[in-house]
Parts: sequence; C-alpha cells; structure tokens
Amino acid sequence: MMRTVLRWSITIAIFALLVLFARTVDWSAAWTAMRGASIPLLVLAFAANTMSILLRIIRWWMFLRPAGSPSLGLAMKAGIAGTGLNNVLLANGGEAARVVFVSSASGVPSATVLATIALERMFDIVGFIVMVVAGTLIFPLPPEMEGYRIPAMILLVVVLGGLGFLVYSTRKMTPTTLAERPVEVTPPVGIIAKVGSFFKWFGASMGALANGPRFVGALTLSLLAWVFQIITFALCAKAAGIEVPLAASLAGLLAVNLGLVLRATPGNVGVFQFAYALTVEQFGVPRDPAIAVSLLIQTLQVLPVTIIGVALAPEFVFKKRRRTPAVTKTTEN
Repeated sequence: MMRTVLRWSITIAIFALLVLFARTVDWSAAWTAMRGASIPLLVLAFAANTMSILLRIIRWWMFLRPAGSPSLGLAMKAGIAGTGLNNVLLANGGEAARVVFVSSASGVPSATVLATIALERMFDIVGFIVMVVAGTLIFPLPPEMEGYRIPAMILLVVVLGGLGFLVYSTRKMTPTTLAERPVEVTPPVGIIAKVGSFFKWFGASMGALANGPRFVGALTLSLLAWVFQIITFALCAKAAGIEVPLAASLAGLLAVNLGLVLRATPGNVGVFQFAYALTVEQFGVPRDPAIAVSLLIQTLQVLPVTIIGVALAPEFVFKKRRRTPAVTKTTEN
C-alpha cells in the first residue's frame, strides 16, 4: 500500500513540475510562430533534433559499456529521462538522475557511472569548441564576434592536449583492472572518508575508460550531434519563413548553449530567447522574428523529450537495485 502511494506521489510531483515548466512558456507567441510554419520542414527539424539526442546517448553508452553496463536500451531510457528532467529541474539536475538510474538498474558503482557522464560531457564541450573554431574560420562574422577566434583556437589546443595526456597517462589501465579492483575491503566510516572513497573510485574509472579509440569515436559522434543541432536551428527558421543565414544559426546555437552550462530556469526558458535573439540580430535578423524562431526551436526541442523523459523517470525510481558483484570479469579494453 505504501509503495503504491509513494509511486503515485512521485508521479504526481513530477507532472506538477512539468505543469510549472509549461506555465513558463509563452504559448501564445509560440503558437503564432508555429501556426504558419511549414509542417514538412518542422518534421525534418524534429528528426534532426532527435538524431542529435540519440547520438549523444550513444556517445555516453560507448563509455557505459566497458564500465559494466552494456545495455544500449538502458542507456537510451536513462539518457532520455535525464534530458527530460534537465528541462524541469534547475542546475542540470537530470545529470544526477542519470547516475542514480543507471547505478540502480545495472549495479555499476555510482562513481563509475558519474565518470562515464563526465567523459561524455567533456566531449560535448570539445565538440562545442570545435564548432566555435570552425565557425570563426569558415563564416564571416560580425566585428563583435571576431575576437572569439584566437581564444577558441587556444582553448581547443589546451583541451585536446589535456585529453591526449589523460589517454597517455592511463594507457595501462583497462576496464578489466577497474573491475578487479576491490569494491571495498573496509567500508569507509564518516563523511570525509566516504567522499574520499567515492572520488578515488571516480578517478580510477576515468582512467580505465580513457583510451584512444573510444575518444576518437566520442569526438566523431559529438561533431555529428552538433551538426544535427545546426540543421535543427536552420530548418526551424526556414519553416517559419524567416531568413536566418547559416552563420547566424550556428552563432545562435553556440550562444544558447553557453547558457546551458548551468540552467538558471527550467528548460532555460527566457535565457534561450534572449541569447538567440541578441546573437542573430548581429547578422541582420530583426529581433521580433528572431524571438518567434527561438520559441519555435525551443518548443520543438524541449516539449517532446520532456514529456517522454518525465514519464520514464518513475520506472527508474521503482526499479529494484541490482547488487554489484564483488569481482566482475570482462575482457573489453
């Protein structure tokens, strides 16, 4: 009885967050922008955005698999649930949910799951920096944005150098050595000891999962995911009948994602519109049409995955936790 009540309480609470999130959207303005939009182009934009999300989840699964969670289906469900919860929680709370979901369902230590997410997010940042550098080199930019070229190139060299050093310094570690590490000989006592144990395992996991082939694959998937995001932005503008240059779509994409480092509002509503409109306005796009396009993009990107994500969350909350075996044998490098 209590389990049923708790299940419904959590479900209702999640959907209450969803309703609160929906109230922050200017649906009248979004409807005005969408009403005259081309349906076929919106379908293509939705497909491109979905492909971007799936590529990011596959990138995460590339690190989850050798960590001891080989199920692509689990990664897909947890990834979508985490993405959806990110849109209703502040400060990227969905990322913490991903750790809990996968650890509970697979029995992989939470520190190891956190390490896979840290690696996956690291490559999202690398892809972001590559897109900044590529954009400043390929497209003519307004004078206000020209100054980003050199800092972006320096940052890219530093980040890639850091990744190369991580691969080199951990070249002798493999998921097998991680799996054979004792889970806990003596359970830590006290908050400081527990935190220290967690981050020790986190560091070991990062090292064991870091190798050249996985890094190349993750970087490739990251770039493809960002390309599909550019396509999504460009198709939404075209669907609304508003001329937004490709360079402006790229700049708008990069600007709104700077605001996603830490979500100040659920779904980043308001911040998204401000960043996008202010950026594309520098390319000659009037502010009011830019706001309309930003609402169309955000509605397309956020609403479907949020509904699906929060619907999946209760499944993970009540999934029976798998016990972690003392020693897990694997031959995957």
